[in-house]
Amino acid sequence: MMPSPAHRRLAFLFLLLPLALPAWASDTAKEKRWATQIVDSLFDGEPVYLKAGGRKFLSIYTEARTDKPRGAALVIHGQGVHPNWPQVIQPLRSRLPEDGWTTLSLQMPILPNDADGKDYVPLFPEVAPRIQAGIEYLQAKGLSPIVIVAHSMGSRMASHFLATHPKAPIEAFVGIGMGGGFADPALDNPTSLRKIHIPVLDLYGSQDLPSVLSSVKARAAAAKAAHNQDYTQVVEQGSGHFFDGHADDLVRIVSQWLDKHADK
Repeated sequence: MMPSPAHRRLAFLFLLLPLALPAWASDTAKEKRWATQIVDSLFDGEPVYLKAGGRKFLSIYTEARTDKPRGAALVIHGQGVHPNWPQVIQPLRSRLPEDGWTTLSLQMPILPNDADGKDYVPLFPEVAPRIQAGIEYLQAKGLSPIVIVAHSMGSRMASHFLATHPKAPIEAFVGIGMGGGFADPALDNPTSLRKIHIPVLDLYGSQDLPSVLSSVKARAAAAKAAHNQDYTQVVEQGSGHFFDGHADDLVRIVSQWLDKHADK
């Protein structure tokens, strides 16, 4: 019996379906390996699995350790790593609670180690649902205000989210090691900063990556174009992209800035 025209059309659509899916998706096997290692070695904070796009992902929840909590910070890591990465992320997520900030460090979409920054563009549709899941979790805890503290590729993801979700309940944004130089606007922090109107701390090291240092003026100009009077650039002298040996200053600068711009 020959298949009907309707059956042939349906079969053709099924053949096309894989072509309609993203060429890249987060490396879930790598996410699972990171999650196992983190949960087995976590000394402070609580592992929490959130769901976005029908997929579970790890986050680390660490409650404020002060009598008067100040709010909550979503902590967003850089390219290819995890929510307890020892450089930048772990100091922030574990020590901001000492200053009254509950933190929720999110596992963001990642690719294999050999992936380039531009390869992350197709993953950006997965970013907003994860950030939104984090926001909803913190809101369910009754925590306010909510801010974002992000590093490197995480700052690109976070700034793009804020630029495309202007009504998101985020009161302030700390971008650490923000860069420019990518043709795709999703990866270009200056492009996103033109559409962000909440307080922004642009923190980088004097020995940061070339893409960060070469876009300092472009980022400031973008914030000026947005008429964002609460945009601040701070350079940590002697620090590289990962703030090695400067973790104390990193946490202090972020905490003090949040105290002035996000504490309610």
